[in-house]
Amino acid sequence: MNEEKKQCGLYLRVSTEDQAREGFSLPEQRERLESFCKFKGYEIIDYYEDAGISAKTGNHRPEFERLKADIKAKKINTIVALKLDRITRSIYDWENLMTFLDENDAYLDCVNDEINTTSANGKMISRLLMSVSQNEIERTSERTKIGLAGAIKQGHIPHVAPLGYKREDKKLVIDYSTKDIVIRIFDLYYNGYSYQKISNLFNEEEVLGKNNWRDSTIMGILENEIYKGDFVHGKKTKHPTYYEDVVEPIISKEMWADCQVQKKKNSRSYKRTLTYLYLQKLKCPKCGRVLGGKATTKKNGNAYFYYYCNDCKIEFKEKVINDYFNQFISELVEYDSVVNQFFLPMIKQKFDEPKEQLEKEINEQKVKLERIKKAYINGAFEVQEYKEEKKIVENAISELQNKLETTDCTEELKFTPKDILLKRDIDFINKVKLDKEYQARTKMWKDYTRQEQADLIMKYVDDIELALVGKEVVVKQINFRESICKPCQELYDDGYIDTTKPMILGNVLGSVRFSNYLPEEEVGETIMRLRQYYDVHYTEATYYVNKQMFYFNFAGDNSAIVRVFPLEDYYKLDPDNKMETYRFGIIYINEEDKFQMQEIDTAFDYIPDETNDSVIYMKEPTPISVGVKPVKFCEEKAE
Repeated sequence: MNEEKKQCGLYLRVSTEDQAREGFSLPEQRERLESFCKFKGYEIIDYYEDAGISAKTGNHRPEFERLKADIKAKKINTIVALKLDRITRSIYDWENLMTFLDENDAYLDCVNDEINTTSANGKMISRLLMSVSQNEIERTSERTKIGLAGAIKQGHIPHVAPLGYKREDKKLVIDYSTKDIVIRIFDLYYNGYSYQKISNLFNEEEVLGKNNWRDSTIMGILENEIYKGDFVHGKKTKHPTYYEDVVEPIISKEMWADCQVQKKKNSRSYKRTLTYLYLQKLKCPKCGRVLGGKATTKKNGNAYFYYYCNDCKIEFKEKVINDYFNQFISELVEYDSVVNQFFLPMIKQKFDEPKEQLEKEINEQKVKLERIKKAYINGAFEVQEYKEEKKIVENAISELQNKLETTDCTEELKFTPKDILLKRDIDFINKVKLDKEYQARTKMWKDYTRQEQADLIMKYVDDIELALVGKEVVVKQINFRESICKPCQELYDDGYIDTTKPMILGNVLGSVRFSNYLPEEEVGETIMRLRQYYDVHYTEATYYVNKQMFYFNFAGDNSAIVRVFPLEDYYKLDPDNKMETYRFGIIYINEEDKFQMQEIDTAFDYIPDETNDSVIYMKEPTPISVGVKPVKFCEEKAE
């Protein structure tokens, strides 16, 4: 070995993985290298520490580059490292380093590997060790890739969950609370909106309580393959890996592809003129993928819409869905009218978000705001980050404050689920008795634009299940959105909202409004309040369970049934339908009965106030004085 005085540069490197696996902390390496140099009689000139950096080819290691510069400048002539793999794990890089050391009359000495490059044997052993090291890292990489590929195929996506998804049991699944925002972004872009226009719209509406939506955010969502169920790993590398159908898609592959094509168009000037009613609601009855849509326009200007699956070669007309959907349309429009009444959301909110809970959430958000301020003061946030985080929390507090104010308004007026049932009854009677005024004030399905129809379907329908009968596509089931429909379903179960059911009326097949059991005193209160507006009548009927038929005890030639309801809770009394007959109450009106108030507007804009105690419930109407509550309370305040 050359007897030249060894002037050493100690090279220390640790990556996060190394430290976790082998405990190679920098202080530990420094201590062992210093002991080694003392034993060998080497003079330590400087220390070169690369922390948190791996030895992969291409990684920039600033301290290693400084070490090489000092070798060129003849400040040092020997590199001392703990192990060979602290320097590099690539044979290619190692050969380049050997050439560099030869050209600069410098050497390498490793503590644990007991080799140095001052002899031919030392160089040969170092090359063998390097080959083993590279083989190990390549095998580890290969095993990692195989394991990662398997995990990805099972839905374990190694990224932060994007908007519209969340993690359950480490898998990426659809987040139904934000799914519709993603669908809306694709739908808006598909229909000609630009990135900027969508972000401006979302900022204006403060979607998710944010007003910092950017066009780059919208672009990132539209370009993300995850929304069609696919995932690209290593997207920014030279060799990305594409995984198909690894998560449940939010939009169809056709829709995603169409939006990529849309980029080639001028999104500021291009606007689609065709609207698909059921886009994103239909899945292929064979493969289960979301169907794409297309349309043809005839010379007469009429458009004909189709839905299709490219993979399964299935295509059918929109009319297939319309024919099935028509039976729900009138109920859906009516239902929407109820949902849009101001008091139903308020009642739901009052039940689901009591005042105490809202106040608790507001306090939690205020504590969070204080934490953000302290983090900013301590240097954890830059100014822009601090402002953005602060704005999100302040928006959340503002939204909760608005809910609290609305809850106070609700409690002050004491609106109840009974009001919903009463309003539904009055609307039905208005339709019979004040048909002209009802038609003028009520928006029917035929009055909706195609876009409004699509919006209504988007609002209430989660998806539409299809099936194949031979080669024909048929509708199997319409699944209404639980988050929207569940509150009304609960009200129906409790007897506070009605549904339309087919029923044999004497010898005629018809349909009636049906509601569930309510205690007698609540039924009496409803009739009492109805009589403030209309001269409604009450009777009872027997329902024969086996025959599924009513027999009425009154002549109903000129009567209209407002609603029927069980007089006992037969779901509990007779869960197996073993009883022969049920007793039902019936509210009805006669042809000659007129609206009893002076102002027709009252029938549509107000409901009788239950606090009016001047009316006594009895079979015959009694003269009354009327107290009312408006059905659009707080509208002016909201404006």
